[in-house]
Amino acid sequence: MIYFDHNATTPLDERVLEAMMPFLTTFYANPSALYRAGRIARSAIEAAREQVAALVDTTAAQVIFTSGGTESNNLALQVPAIKSRVAISATEHPCMTEPVMRLKHRGCAVETFDVDTRGLIEQASFEQVSRLPLDFASIMLANNETGVIQDVAVYADTLRSHNVIVHSDAVQALGKIPVSFSKLKVHLLSLSAHKIYGPKGCGALIVEKGLNLEPMQLGGGQEKGIRPGTENVAAIVGFGAAAEIAKAELDQRHDHLLKLRHRLESGLKTVSGAVIFGHPDLRLPNTVQFGLYGVDGEMLQMQLDTKGIAISSGSACASGGGKPSPVLTAMKIAPELAKSAIRVSLGKDNTEAEVDEFLNRLTRFLL
Repeated sequence: MIYFDHNATTPLDERVLEAMMPFLTTFYANPSALYRAGRIARSAIEAAREQVAALVDTTAAQVIFTSGGTESNNLALQVPAIKSRVAISATEHPCMTEPVMRLKHRGCAVETFDVDTRGLIEQASFEQVSRLPLDFASIMLANNETGVIQDVAVYADTLRSHNVIVHSDAVQALGKIPVSFSKLKVHLLSLSAHKIYGPKGCGALIVEKGLNLEPMQLGGGQEKGIRPGTENVAAIVGFGAAAEIAKAELDQRHDHLLKLRHRLESGLKTVSGAVIFGHPDLRLPNTVQFGLYGVDGEMLQMQLDTKGIAISSGSACASGGGKPSPVLTAMKIAPELAKSAIRVSLGKDNTEAEVDEFLNRLTRFLL
């Protein structure tokens, strides 16, 4: 199989699995236990916390482990300061838009930072919304569908000057481009392990020192009481290992992925009716979302699947509705073109030969 859906999930790195195995077998004790086996598990969690912190240029004390990006985004909204008005970008992931809509149903005003046809936040919209009395704002660092990268640091700087709590979803950006919690100037940052060749079921929320959060569940003191429940030690260890490897290989992965992306885009330019979505440069090195006039995206996806090529039409968390992507709709892409959307998200082990085979199969389908 040619796997081109790494924004949905990545295969588990063998080195990560190797790090996890002892905690799936030998070191199974509860990390809250005071005896030696428990202390070993606790030590492993704290080592992983250091590894994750190092990847995003922060301190271990600011890392709260969660079950993944969805929980991290939901947890970020548990700020007591949120009382009357929040703002999000128009291209956020459903795990941010849906809990925000719940806040709206409960009486909280919700504002939107509109985006242009390239997927970037419109300056006029940002200036208009940022002047409102906001409690909280969330701007995704890199979009999961288009790969478009927002200048979060600039926006966060302005919002902080207005005493707004700022969050960013960095799930897709992590491991593909440099991510620095301090340089982004946000209060909260969401991460996930399974997008960087780590295990599913583990993520983190980076929390600025001094910021209070209310737990979404009660019944334990784990993770400073913010995320109670017995820790998934093996997954956390895997996240740490994946983070350490991603930090060491970041430049190498970036260059390899960008080379593949350029090859893919060069091939798509020869395909009649193909339109690549998103900013041509301010985009993740691994992500190409495109549309084909007159083609049904889901049909193309299934046709390529029969040829052993795995791609997606957009977010794996919000597919199957038969409607145009909300992200592409926000970018003002015509509905018929948006419905033809295909997302190719490349990974560190993909090759030029696989890109060429994809282009060959795509061309055959369109003949």
